Amino acid sequence: MHIGKQLKEGLLTQNPVLVQLLGMCSTLAITTTVANGIGMGLSVTIILTLSNIFISLLRRVIPQQVRIAAYIVVIAGFVTMVDLLLQAFFPDIAESLGVFIPLIVVNCIILARAESFASKHRPLAAAVDGICQGVGYTLVLLVMSAIRELLGSGTLAGTAVFPGEYAAQMMALPVGGFLTLGFLIALMQWARSKAGKGGK
Repeated sequence: MHIGKQLKEGLLTQNPVLVQLLGMCSTLAITTTVANGIGMGLSVTIILTLSNIFISLLRRVIPQQVRIAAYIVVIAGFVTMVDLLLQAFFPDIAESLGVFIPLIVVNCIILARAESFASKHRPLAAAVDGICQGVGYTLVLLVMSAIRELLGSGTLAGTAVFPGEYAAQMMALPVGGFLTLGFLIALMQWARSKAGKGGK
């Protein structure tokens, strides 16, 4: 287990959103405010980590033919727990995220890590992978949310930065999500190509 390598993969070389292009629906839909980004990022990180651990523990028990269905059952259990906890303790965030919390069950990031990593490694390595991938996902959501909230409404984490009439309100609309995500993906690809040339 190489924690530094796994963290680098989660943040940079295998970032789930900017490199692997997974979890696009929730990324585009909920990044209108910083609160939404934090709520979704932490939810996915918790579910991803717990699912990875549980799937790793059961990797030799789950039959190969039904592994995807088994992964979804495991993930659905943790999603239900997180959804109920959010509704109980953070009702505003739960209402704001709406249907996207239950849809974590079929989030590509969680299924991809279950199939490619957790099912092949021990529980501790699987837990570290879940945390690292979750941190990478959460950071992208935070950056996107901050950009869209600031430019779209003139606020940052709910605090007014400049008058709302000067805001580019399209940044709070779906087109703003596509533009922001496209810019961040392009920036990541440019940085990776520069790093690759520097390594050579």
